[in-house]
Amino acid sequence: MTTWDLTGTERLVLLCNGDTCTSRGADAVTVALRRALQAEGLDPQVHTARTRCLGRCDDGCTVIVQPDNVWYRGVTPETAAQIVTEHLAANRPVEPLVSFRPAEGGLMQVGGVTDGKRKPGRAR
Repeated sequence: MTTWDLTGTERLVLLCNGDTCTSRGADAVTVALRRALQAEGLDPQVHTARTRCLGRCDDGCTVIVQPDNVWYRGVTPETAAQIVTEHLAANRPVEPLVSFRPAEGGLMQVGGVTDGKRKPGRAR
């Protein structure tokens, strides 16, 4: 097993690989995001970790960028690359994909599914 040198790491990207996200293409999302990080030269600054279920199955594939505490929903290989170029390289979250963002007192839901229903005005 590899032990990564995390010196210089600025961000951590959590990639859900629970059952639902895996059935929706999480492996391809993981590969695409990691390739985009290499292409942008961001490997030294951004560490990725595949997780089990992140508890947002209806929003899958789910990706979280830390320490920004931005949660993404419905991530595909194409939008994974977009998260890298826009959020991780240019510090601009990809707003149409954001489901949760930091707010005073915790996270604020801005898209995705809540209580089994989609938030108004947000596409999946």
